[in-house]
Amino acid sequence: MVRPPIRISSRRVCVSILLFFVLFGPTLAGQDKAPTEAAAANSVVAIGDVHGDFDDFVTILQKAGLIDEQHHWTGGKTTFVQVGDLLDRGPKPRDVMDLMMSLEKEAPKAGGRIVGLLGNHEMMNIMGDLRYVTPVNYASFADSDSEKRQKSAYQDYVKWRHGHSALIGELPQPMELTEPEWMARHPQGFVEQREAFSPNGIYGKWLREHSAVAQIGGVIFLHGGIHPSLAHLKLETINSHIRDEIKAFDAAKQYLQSEKVILPFFTLQEMTAVVQAELSAERKSLMPGNQQRQAKMMEFLGFQDWLSVRPDGPLWFRGYDQWSEEEGVAQVSKLLEAYKATHIAVGHTVQKGGRIRPRFGNKVFLIDTGMLSSYYPGGRASALEIRNDAKFTAEYMDQQVVLLEPAAVSLREGVPDPPASVEDAVRISKGLPLQMSPSRTVLH
Repeated sequence: MVRPPIRISSRRVCVSILLFFVLFGPTLAGQDKAPTEAAAANSVVAIGDVHGDFDDFVTILQKAGLIDEQHHWTGGKTTFVQVGDLLDRGPKPRDVMDLMMSLEKEAPKAGGRIVGLLGNHEMMNIMGDLRYVTPVNYASFADSDSEKRQKSAYQDYVKWRHGHSALIGELPQPMELTEPEWMARHPQGFVEQREAFSPNGIYGKWLREHSAVAQIGGVIFLHGGIHPSLAHLKLETINSHIRDEIKAFDAAKQYLQSEKVILPFFTLQEMTAVVQAELSAERKSLMPGNQQRQAKMMEFLGFQDWLSVRPDGPLWFRGYDQWSEEEGVAQVSKLLEAYKATHIAVGHTVQKGGRIRPRFGNKVFLIDTGMLSSYYPGGRASALEIRNDAKFTAEYMDQQVVLLEPAAVSLREGVPDPPASVEDAVRISKGLPLQMSPSRTVLH
């Protein structure tokens, strides 16, 4: 069948060409200026929870083009964001952190940037909540003097017990009574691990320099998520709150040590139990009271209401995974409007099937895919690449999946089709869709 010829007036052609170059000329001109550098400068790669899985972490960094076989930075001007939970559960948390520290120094030399954020497990280790630290993790901190340190710490513990008999009687659960029990709970490397995460320790000092949330271009990155009730807080205010809470914890712990209430290597659970027992003993007049000390101990026990610890805080919140689609669309729209952002990317909640999960109209990306597959069955390493704030691609070991990309462009030289009339140009400028009419023919 022969199609009748399409008649287009010369005036319409002139108007279309003129409007095309007015609207899209700058885009075309920009394409002639070092497209590779421009793309690299506007490229962000985000990786979710690592949990000590050094080998897969290295592999996905290499797959994303960020490091070479010697683990040196090859990402050029790319910004690499890691949204927390580098440690715990997996076998090589020190190797993971050491690599991050190394890349933080190397990337800027090539024009790149590393943005390491705090996760709930970083906060737990800072505060001494060691429920997910494994014997292998402790062993990685041990050295030739560890047995001597372990025995010395036990002797300090025995002396502490003898000097706190009234307090010991108020504990809801007895602390370890025998040397074998104590040694089992404080293996070699335990004391060194606690020192390493202290304010002056190699990892403690480094982690205390990290923020909880960052906005890069139009995308907000953090570990858990921003609860709608916190949307009135600026992002830097959230970061300041958490930094202040860490400082408050460090100061409280130092005070309790100076008062001989706790020992430096006590866990958070031990500190909490001992402080509660001390207050109980003082109230029963079993121990001499001190109002100032009581006030400081009560202040310490208030940590459970801190932003960095609360279930709805930015390090722990899981709403983006749990909300229904309808509820999430409404809530996320308000959040994005509050922060003048376009998207949010978070980790923390492992996604079934080991795939990055877009939600709420592709406004939120859940990027924890259970990298530590020995702990999370079906999990795998992944990275989210973001180009020019617009194209979102999931990178896996064996494939790439485009999750979101800009509006379709013409196959001819990869540029948008020009508008066919002044009316079309006006509609485009207002963000309105083009109206189809019998006179418009789509070329295939």
